[in-house]
Amino acid sequence: MGRPREHDERTAAALLDAAERMIESDGTGALTLREVARRAGTTTRAVYSLFGSKEALLGALGARSFELLTEGLRATPVTADPRRDLIEAALMFRRFAIEHPALFDISFHRVDPDVWPRFRQAASDALAVLHQRFEPLAAADLLSGRTVAEAATEFHALCEGMAAVERRATSFGTDLERLWRNGFHALITGFADCSRQDARGLPRPPR
Repeated sequence: MGRPREHDERTAAALLDAAERMIESDGTGALTLREVARRAGTTTRAVYSLFGSKEALLGALGARSFELLTEGLRATPVTADPRRDLIEAALMFRRFAIEHPALFDISFHRVDPDVWPRFRQAASDALAVLHQRFEPLAAADLLSGRTVAEAATEFHALCEGMAAVERRATSFGTDLERLWRNGFHALITGFADCSRQDARGLPRPPR
């Protein structure tokens, strides 16, 4: 029999949890492997054994971000109204950004070019699931000639922008969930309305 692994998935999860909490409270610049290990109740040897470096640990946090988003997308019900489903998917992204601000920063706000390649595949996997949510709109000709990839990019850009603005602002003086719902309703219904515009973005004259 081979030797049992000294550091297992539970240790890895504990280290990721500790690193996420540390970044949330102190920022990415304060992250050290020694302190992460101490907070997780283990040793730096465990960190190096499981991840190999600080960059790899950050990459694993980035992968965790997109794994959570993938799980959230898959858990969002598929109904007979794909546009409403996409609004619910946007609200899922909002909850992710609120509940995991450190992961949002690593994955979307302050993407380190040395770390990004380590979670590129997880991001690609999440994007593929998002694309699936747009396929019913494309099949119903509700994207006004956009590709699924183009529509999903516009949707994601609004998700990221809304989350970043909400995190910076102290108060909007309004119901923030309603603000998200209204914004994404305008975007998604606007995909179909664009079919009534010419290439310059001007309304087409009636026939």
